[in-house]
Amino acid sequence: MSEERSLNFIEEIIEEDLKGGKYKSIITRFPPEPNGYLHIGHASSICLNFGLTKTYPGYTNLRFDDTNPVTEETEYVDSIKEDIKWLGFEWKNELYASDYFGELYQFAHKLIDKGLAYVDDSTSEDIAAMKGTPTEPGKNSPYRERTIEENKRLFEGMKNGEFPDGSKTLRAKIDMAHINMLMRDPILYRIKHAHHHRTGDDWCIYPMYDFAHGQSDSIENITHSICTMEFIPHRELYDWLIEKLEIFPSHQYEFARRNINYTVTSKRKLLQLVNEKYVEGWDDPRMPTISGLRRRGYTPESIRDFCDRIGIAKRDNIVDVGLLEFCAREHLNKVALRRMVVFDPIRITLTNYEGGGEQLQTENNPEDVNGGVRNISFGKHLFIERDDFMQNPPKKYFRLAPGQMVRLKSAYIIRCDEMVKDDAGNVTELLCTYFPESKSGSDTSGIHVKGTLHWVNADDSIEVVVREYDRLFRVEDPSSEEGDFKEYLNPGSLKLVTGHAEPSLKNAAVNDRFQFLRKGYYCLDKESPSDKMVFNRTVTLKDGWKK
Repeated sequence: MSEERSLNFIEEIIEEDLKGGKYKSIITRFPPEPNGYLHIGHASSICLNFGLTKTYPGYTNLRFDDTNPVTEETEYVDSIKEDIKWLGFEWKNELYASDYFGELYQFAHKLIDKGLAYVDDSTSEDIAAMKGTPTEPGKNSPYRERTIEENKRLFEGMKNGEFPDGSKTLRAKIDMAHINMLMRDPILYRIKHAHHHRTGDDWCIYPMYDFAHGQSDSIENITHSICTMEFIPHRELYDWLIEKLEIFPSHQYEFARRNINYTVTSKRKLLQLVNEKYVEGWDDPRMPTISGLRRRGYTPESIRDFCDRIGIAKRDNIVDVGLLEFCAREHLNKVALRRMVVFDPIRITLTNYEGGGEQLQTENNPEDVNGGVRNISFGKHLFIERDDFMQNPPKKYFRLAPGQMVRLKSAYIIRCDEMVKDDAGNVTELLCTYFPESKSGSDTSGIHVKGTLHWVNADDSIEVVVREYDRLFRVEDPSSEEGDFKEYLNPGSLKLVTGHAEPSLKNAAVNDRFQFLRKGYYCLDKESPSDKMVFNRTVTLKDGWKK
């Protein structure tokens, strides 16, 4: 392990297990249910499970928990695999809980044979009513004392499709007075006549999560089964089933969720936003999904850094989205190509400039010694930002104003001599003088200015569309607010701006990352049309996160 940080509690357990000879190597798994796209919360689990087996000897399986055919789709399977690979991880085996349906069915028969499971005809409402409360014991089902032979026959009938949905379940026979309500004869199998994305119509009974999960871990010899804190009450049932089935003793460990403010990570709520068209889709750049973050321009390095910084703990908490943005800036500053784009232009004419299409050079990234340089064309007509000019400036205003001088980035010093106005009195053009001796890199003019502005050549600049994204919600924790969470959506989460860009952006690729000088970090949208390029803002230049 790196000496830069202390071990988290799971790493401490693993080091003890390896040191004591309990295991020679470890096996972890990442077990998503393919019922939606992965979000930033899943990234922590991915980085943890795959990161452990990069640090310690062993490997990680990718296992899809596909036990609910109604909500699962191949589209989600494909997106999950793409996200994990993009984050920089590889799994040893690609597995599915459905791979084990036959084995799980035999495990269920083993419990029946031991008198530890029974078929119950009670309705879901009756079962819930018989459960009792945390302070009151439950009541035994009237079907609890069925004979082993009858249970075997009925369970086989369930598998063979002899009964309708909801008419019967298979329940573990534990203790209806147990202090842990999950141990009060939990349901192991339910009938569901639904087409499965992998097994088709081979099965009409499906195991519940608690029956499939621990047994799948055991079949794969998972040494450290890591999940989030809400599964603590499930651990007792996890251990009970493994013990009664006499199979490999996988063990469950829990860590705390890390939710992010100004968004939601509930798959149900994210699906609502998608289905009700509040966002463009699962990969809308405002979504907290990994695919949304990727489309917005976040790098895998920045997300891994974020997951490392928030760490692994035993207490749930909400993380400031500003930390995620900080991690993005940290990495993008090192790798992003610098480009000049003017969003709200005011035209400049250099009255004494006679050249045309002069090629100047500027650096691609001052933070990267191997970043190289590119050519930028300079000419008589330029665009600068309207905000960079003031007709009546205050003291210590160092941008352009009548009679005032500034440097144009990687070009020349200019002076504003005259303003051209329309009939309404608005400034439409600035007539300026340039100083040929002031060329960047070989300045012999002796002129000193304090302001430097970005600009583009008006004669060959290209028009681009810029999507400026902000937080999806206008409150920190939309899920905890009264009423419908969608009432708290931020109406200003997307703003469209037309920009004038230097022509080198014509060659932009989807995986390129750019810093538009003095604006922020951007990337080309994956669905950008060929006739007008569309760029997504990843984060602004300014860091608003308080460390």
